[in-house]
Amino acid sequence: MSKLSTKTWNFIVMMVKVTIGLGMILSSFVSVWSNTSEGTLPAKTGVVLHAINNQLIVPSENLKAPEFLTRLTGTSNVRPSFYREDLTIPVSDGEFLDARMYAPIQSEDAPIIVYYHGGAFMEGYGSIQTHDNIVRALASRSGAIVISVGYRLAPKHIFPKAVEDAYDALLYIEQQAPVWGGDPGNITVAGDSAGGNIATVTAMKARDFNGPEITAQLLYYPLTTFHDYPLETREQYSSGQYLLSRSVMEKARATYTPGEDMWENPYVSPLDAKTTAGLPPAFIATAEFDPLRDEGELYAEKLFSDGVYVENLRYEGVMHGFLSFYEVMTTGNLAIDDSLAFLSSQWEEEEQVMVGFQVIDREAPSGFSRVREEVEAHVAAAYLLSIQFTQLFHTFVEQADGFFQSEISHEAE
Repeated sequence: MSKLSTKTWNFIVMMVKVTIGLGMILSSFVSVWSNTSEGTLPAKTGVVLHAINNQLIVPSENLKAPEFLTRLTGTSNVRPSFYREDLTIPVSDGEFLDARMYAPIQSEDAPIIVYYHGGAFMEGYGSIQTHDNIVRALASRSGAIVISVGYRLAPKHIFPKAVEDAYDALLYIEQQAPVWGGDPGNITVAGDSAGGNIATVTAMKARDFNGPEITAQLLYYPLTTFHDYPLETREQYSSGQYLLSRSVMEKARATYTPGEDMWENPYVSPLDAKTTAGLPPAFIATAEFDPLRDEGELYAEKLFSDGVYVENLRYEGVMHGFLSFYEVMTTGNLAIDDSLAFLSSQWEEEEQVMVGFQVIDREAPSGFSRVREEVEAHVAAAYLLSIQFTQLFHTFVEQADGFFQSEISHEAE
């Protein structure tokens, strides 16, 4: 019996040592992935960026978060209280846009959110499919009707086509709102990155052309100017390591606005508009490691200076596009909830007074949330390493097979 106990004890000790050893190996990988020339990233951000930058996971409309992560973050198995319907929206030039609506199963006078997806204004970089998870989250958490608009993209459709499509869609949605159980007098525009630009520009057009009265605007890391201003974050975080590169930004500008005179148009560069007075209250989310951070925050300050109520939250420890990863990144979840809390205050018409402008820092998760993020990051790292080792093994087998086939052919000659 004692001999068996000794064997069992030795086995347990061995397993503990193996576990500690594997943990140290994983930690070393996570540490390497999280260290950049600009500083140390949170572990989860480093792991996500490593996965994307090395094409271990390619963002697409079919990409789903691994089940072990959604179980940990509590984002899976949520029973939907809304339905989905794919729409076509007629626009002023006689064409039709694809759109997707998520609406409460039973609704009457529901608020409406019109969402414009990101993707550098260009075909192949973003669509209503690639941003569907964000739209679903907004719908499930807000109780609003959320409609994602597939505006036309460059290079086939240059400025101002996207803006015209976005505004035409807004007019159509206002008209059809009662049919869907929505309130045509309570419409919010929202968007991320290029879509954030489109969203606030649509609000400008509504103001300029006496269009629908917009309740609010939700702008997630928006692009706000096409000019080559010396903005620190454009230089510091534009290597491509943080999802958005200088080369993509320059390509988007050349493709969407091929004429330099277009950059002067406020519907291209809202930061450079003469005034933003009269625009609806705005929630602006910016990310610490994002080349668009400075211009997003400058736009928030401009709105404030022009008398527009604005809340600008800077999310620490995350990169451009982090909202798309809300299923595996706590900060993405937080940003969605913060923006909807802001929107709820607009729906309830709470009195809001801004004494002075400030960017509010939203710190990276701490305490138990930080521990959970670290655990998830290491579990994800193990998952990614298994993918990498599998790829290396397949490459080795293919090369070895090619070598032996070559040797056989050589001997046969």
